[in-house]
Amino acid sequence: MLQNQLLFLVDDDIDDQEIFKLALAKVDGDLELLTASDGYEALNTLLAAATLPDYIFVDLNMPRMNGLQFLKEIKQQDGLKNIPVIIYSTSSHPGDIAKTKELGAVSFVTKPSRFAELCNLLQSLIKSQQV
Repeated sequence: MLQNQLLFLVDDDIDDQEIFKLALAKVDGDLELLTASDGYEALNTLLAAATLPDYIFVDLNMPRMNGLQFLKEIKQQDGLKNIPVIIYSTSSHPGDIAKTKELGAVSFVTKPSRFAELCNLLQSLIKSQQV
């Protein structure tokens, strides 16, 4: 597995954050996870961070600054624009997928409804990023 990888989940649903954390721990206990509840909080966290995450998972529908606005913002920041962003949303609308890819997201993942599916999803994402 990837060692010392830092993931950042931006999602306003605290339950989704907890489930993601549990699934990540089950898949690979060495991975670290930061969380933020909206794009505004996430952007401020990133701009102040000493260590940047290796991947950012972003929900689309959030208050204050939604996932699209957040994606636009970080792609304009020299220090942040190269961090791979994976959209992690309940949406599976083709328009949402196209728009996020156009804005620079590396992947679009529809939130699985079952814990085992989330574990499998994270496992395959981690494996696909191995060098």
